[in-house]
Amino acid sequence: MIAIHNSGDFAPRWIAYCEANNISYKLVNCFDNNIVKQLEGCKALMWHHHHNSYKDVIAAKRILSALQHAGIKVFPDFNTGWHFDDKVAQKYLLEAIEAPIVPSYVFYDKNEALEWANTTSYPKVFKLKGGAGSANVRLVKSKSECVRLIHQAFGKGFSQFDGKAYFRDMYKRYLAGNKTLTDVIRAFGRVFIPSEYAKRAPREKNYIYLQDFIPNNDHDIRIIVIGNKAFAIKRMVLRNDFRASGSGNIIYDISQIPLAYIKLAFELNKKIQSQCIAFDFVFDENGNPYVVEISYGFTPRGYEPCKGYWTDDLQFHPGSFNPYGWMVQNLYDSIIE
Repeated sequence: MIAIHNSGDFAPRWIAYCEANNISYKLVNCFDNNIVKQLEGCKALMWHHHHNSYKDVIAAKRILSALQHAGIKVFPDFNTGWHFDDKVAQKYLLEAIEAPIVPSYVFYDKNEALEWANTTSYPKVFKLKGGAGSANVRLVKSKSECVRLIHQAFGKGFSQFDGKAYFRDMYKRYLAGNKTLTDVIRAFGRVFIPSEYAKRAPREKNYIYLQDFIPNNDHDIRIIVIGNKAFAIKRMVLRNDFRASGSGNIIYDISQIPLAYIKLAFELNKKIQSQCIAFDFVFDENGNPYVVEISYGFTPRGYEPCKGYWTDDLQFHPGSFNPYGWMVQNLYDSIIE
């Protein structure tokens, strides 16, 4: 039997797949004190934990790791989830497996960071370790701006949610036709009334993380690998911006997805051994791909129009598909072996 924590975008789709395929499942609440007892009789647990849920951030990785130690199969497992929503952790992982990562720099000492800022070239891309959909990402155009960020990083730090930046981003997307006026109004409200997560999350401080800026990219390519299958989208950068993540401007034409990058995504995941992983690629002037970030989670509605998927023999299979079913089936197969 598979236990499912009934929250997140994936859970309803997991439940539907289990019911359609006669896979026994049980709904559980991972925040209950007796969650371990609830799992009696279950061989696996699935939990789509989210970076914007403060309770998920506190509890999910701890509970999933404890259960995995006890021999219970979990999704996401350690290889899949330990680096989720942590760009600094991803830097170390991608460097360790010799992935083609955008050159990245992290400092835990203010003086070392200032010395580097005085000698490096600009622009650079500043990021907090957490945040998705281009949140907490900004372009640093000068040494003076970088120095200011360093002083803030090792001083009062940064809120994990910037209401003003969120409103500006939402307004840009509204002008591009990707968001509604209602979305903009709600975002404006967040300038004055932060979310529960923003109220509770501690400030990010005592480190600073930056990446080289790879110029002349009007898009990125996101490739999601689940087992021996992969699907992909091309995300366009918004006008007067440099970020494709979260833009909502998506192209599904598979002819614009280089097959070499699909192959690279499969090769990288053979080293990472993730149950589900999204790779975000940008490209230099010679077309060489660089991994910007990775994540196990994604927003389902952005991928529903995909035209098909690739298998690891690089054959394309046109038509609709169910990646959430793949997640369930792969986990189910592992517990009946």
